[in-house]
Amino acid sequence: MTRSKILFALTAVFTMVLAFLVAPPATAAVAFTSTGANQNGGNCLEIPNSSSANGTQLRASTCNAGVNQNFGFTPVAGTTDTYTISTHAAGQCVDVYGASTADNATIIQWNCHSGTNQQWRLVPVSVAGTDKTFNLVSVSSGKCVTPSGGSSASNTNLVQLPCGTANARVWRLPGFTGGGTSPHTFTNPLSQHGPDPWLTYHDGYYYLATTTWNSTVTMRKASTLAGLKTATDTVIFNLTRPNGAGTMWAPEFHLLDGPNGKRWYFYYTAGQEPYNLGTQRIHVLESAGLDPMGPYSFKADLLDPTQNNTWELDPSILQLNGNLYLLGTYYNGSQPMFIRPLSNPWTASGTRRVLSTPTYSWETVGGAVNEGAEAIQRNGRTFIVYSASHCSTPDYKLGLLTYNGGDPLSSSSWVKSPNPVFQRSNANSVYGPGHNGFFKSPDGTEDWIVYHANDSAGGGCDMNRTTRAQKFTWNADGTPNFGTPSALGVTLTSPAGE
Repeated sequence: MTRSKILFALTAVFTMVLAFLVAPPATAAVAFTSTGANQNGGNCLEIPNSSSANGTQLRASTCNAGVNQNFGFTPVAGTTDTYTISTHAAGQCVDVYGASTADNATIIQWNCHSGTNQQWRLVPVSVAGTDKTFNLVSVSSGKCVTPSGGSSASNTNLVQLPCGTANARVWRLPGFTGGGTSPHTFTNPLSQHGPDPWLTYHDGYYYLATTTWNSTVTMRKASTLAGLKTATDTVIFNLTRPNGAGTMWAPEFHLLDGPNGKRWYFYYTAGQEPYNLGTQRIHVLESAGLDPMGPYSFKADLLDPTQNNTWELDPSILQLNGNLYLLGTYYNGSQPMFIRPLSNPWTASGTRRVLSTPTYSWETVGGAVNEGAEAIQRNGRTFIVYSASHCSTPDYKLGLLTYNGGDPLSSSSWVKSPNPVFQRSNANSVYGPGHNGFFKSPDGTEDWIVYHANDSAGGGCDMNRTTRAQKFTWNADGTPNFGTPSALGVTLTSPAGE
């Protein structure tokens, strides 16, 4: 056999093997007709009085099998879970009035036009003892169809409100015939140049911010985890001196209570001079509303009230016992973690206190470092997961502190685990996994970790670190079990509820 024929045969065999290894595509959505029963009271989607008029607001009323309680679900081309919903009146579709993104915007019928405010994602929600239960999520707003005020009373008008698994947000569609419910999948990385990632799922979308190492703050948004890979990095804020000069890094955004209600607070590190590490400080932006992508305005330099002449990095937020704390790291010969009390999301109410000092040998590879502190809470317990050793080494890894009660500002209230909880995997070619964050699956049942890592042992602290995510579980003693970091390119099942 000639060399070219051998190569052809090997290629064919490889192609066959690859076909078996690659996950099949998600099942295509299938058209169906159904009633929709709200799980809080059992009332059905209805067009009042069988009206055919534009602008008629839908309501939840006692189920009666009338034609005005029957709706047609037609797949949107190219999607696996998105539909237009037609009413009994010819040419009329279920619509968010005015394409509004506001809470309590009315759900109406309107001439069908295929706009995103007439497109609805069916997001499965598990309900014990029944099946075919979903959030009806507006593609345009990311909010869910619900009876006004979450009421269980018959003849309650329908509005949009933030999604969730509460019964008032959940509808059973008994006519659903399958399709579009195969688990979504994704592969890492989610961003090719994504160090220090922070990822949140909010109102139907994932939002991801990473270090830019320039004067822009960027964020990307997608309805699926896989979609983040190709989503556009949108500039949501431009930094100016002295609040950022070419070095935006370690971003996080948290939805916190402020004087005007809940707002997103975007924390970041940036220098007062371009690329001068000695001038790095923590700063915070505030959103104008409830959209994680802003708009934002500069709020404050989050400096220590008595020790503001030293650089501080890696801001994060801890809420514990009704109080708010800032977590971070600073330099005093080594790099310990600190905790500082806050009186509001942008104001310190006391000086920093040392939370953890790098003392174990696995915390001192390439430099004695404890940084990137991230709180996670479950079943009444609080943990802080942090990054240890220097990021320039393949042995950058995660450690664990467990809160044992008492004053959170006292290091004696925290117990450090003697071994790392997440570290390099030579077998999977994952090196230096760290600087993580946590997020919940869309249905709220799963815990996920997002982190950066290198794919070679020679990788360092640069923009080539990639963003990765994977699900984690919990040990019998209540501590998190992060397992082993997955290899790039491995097909993983997406978070539950996509």
